[in-house]
Amino acid sequence: MPRNARVAVMISGSGTTMSSLLFQSRLPGCPYEIVLVASNVPEARGLQIAAAEGIATFAHPHKGLEREAHEAIMHDALKASGAEYIALAGYMRVLTESFVDKWAGRMVNTHPSLLPKFKGLHTHERAIEAGESHGGCSVHVVVPELDAGPLLGQVAVHILPDDTPETLGARVLMAEYQLYPRCLADYVSRESDPEWLAEKVRERALALPEADEVNSHGMPCFGIVKGKKFAYVSLDHHGDGKTALLVKISGPDEQAQLIDMDEERYYRPAYFGDGWVGIRLDLGDTDWDGIAEWLHRSWRSVAPKRLTALIDAAEAF
Repeated sequence: MPRNARVAVMISGSGTTMSSLLFQSRLPGCPYEIVLVASNVPEARGLQIAAAEGIATFAHPHKGLEREAHEAIMHDALKASGAEYIALAGYMRVLTESFVDKWAGRMVNTHPSLLPKFKGLHTHERAIEAGESHGGCSVHVVVPELDAGPLLGQVAVHILPDDTPETLGARVLMAEYQLYPRCLADYVSRESDPEWLAEKVRERALALPEADEVNSHGMPCFGIVKGKKFAYVSLDHHGDGKTALLVKISGPDEQAQLIDMDEERYYRPAYFGDGWVGIRLDLGDTDWDGIAEWLHRSWRSVAPKRLTALIDAAEAF
């Protein structure tokens, strides 16, 4: 079974949203675990909560430091914890594009409005003043532009006639405590979802020259148009419980070497022989650049010379 995704949470204050993520992680079947709670405020209450719950903590004040210098310190601590994802939970610092790029696609945030409405601060006050029927909260992937990343989920909260920013905010916070853990769990578990994994392979395989896709033996199969096949996506093939990429290799020696190197990741696919290897995609830590290289190599092994010559000529430039 795939292991749980490792998540670091970044906070600046009380840690209530962080706590909602933490306690969800301790329920059966949750696909993530909290490995670090980090803050730019050493006295943040959330750090005490995390420590009491046995979670590693890290804090470094940002005062007196250039933004990039402080982010470098935080980044080093996050990486040292083994974190694969970051969940922002009341982290009151605007992050630079450089930091966001380092965690591209692996950092999420919650925001107290129904994005794209009311980005930034004072969201409840602005929603009431605008005569909105609903406030709410959103969870999104973090991108360099503030509160602009792809949405992962939203919950709408009715605005009552006598609501103040404080009363509305309290109910939105309740909704956030339900939404954020669910969205984080769904997001990190994509990497064990067979359909999502197959689509990631498909994007890379079909980007190769004259590649096409058919269904073979119940598996997505990629080959040269009217030519040989170079890759399959094995989806619980013959009930083996695996989602894997099958690619061509040089022969039994390479197959044995790969399996000896990492027997959890590589295996001999049934009915394919020694000229193929299975590469597990459902372990939660797939190197997609590496998968693209495997696909390219396998494609080259069956592509006609007219295609490989064009690729070689292009790469020469």
